[in-house]
Parts: sequence; C-alpha cells; structure tokens
Amino acid sequence: MSTSNIACTPVVPTKAGPASLHQSTSSDGNAANRIHGKTMRWTWTDGPTAGTTHEHAFNDDGSMVWRVIDGPKSDKTGREKRYASEMVTDDVGVVSYLAESGYTITMVLNFGNRHMTGFASNAKEWMPIKGTFEVVG
Repeated sequence: MSTSNIACTPVVPTKAGPASLHQSTSSDGNAANRIHGKTMRWTWTDGPTAGTTHEHAFNDDGSMVWRVIDGPKSDKTGREKRYASEMVTDDVGVVSYLAESGYTITMVLNFGNRHMTGFASNAKEWMPIKGTFEVVG
C-alpha cells in the first residue's frame, strides 16, 4: 500500500495547560487574532449537528460560552472552561476546546470565505465536521 499522498507528523501527548491566546501580528503591526474575544455563529453543514447553528462567545478570560440558536436543541447552552486559538495567517485561524460532554472540537476558520472545517472527537469517536460562520460580536 502506497502512502505517498499521506503526510504524517508524530504527535507527542502533552498535559493540558492554559489556553494559548496567541496574538499574531498583521502586516500593519496590529494584533490579528480574529477569534479571541469574538462571538461567532457557526452553521453546521456536515457532521452530527448538520442543519443547526451554534453561537460561540470566545471570552477574554479564556472561557467559551456556546448556545444552540436553531435546531432540535434550541436554547441549550454551556460554558467551557477554556479554549485555545491561533491565527495561522491573516485570514485563517484555528480554535479548539474540550467540552464538558467529553468531546474535543477543533475547527479551522477561513475568514476569507467564511467556511470552517474540523473534527469532533472523544475517547470512542472521531468525525469530520464542516460549516460556515459569521462574526456577530
């Protein structure tokens, strides 16, 4: 079996530490983290929550509050103790959080076209998830 099209990088497990709130710098010298401190609406197009919209508030203290805006669990809310976000480029960022439910959500956000792609996983399941997003606050 050929694996020439598969890129593998060994990952060394680490003990979870404080959320990384990296502030990358844009070409004009301003902080460019477009996730930290923002509120976003994520509309899921693929995965177990497809067809629903969740609001995520990425708080300055490193916590994250989410709320189901529409779908079968409308108005359900939760608060996660911390998240991590990094800007990869001026228009692409990644955010990850461990939910109280035991799922880790990791999303890559493309601010150029407002599409997102990522993964939800726990000790037994792993699934790709996709959608669109908008910054609302």
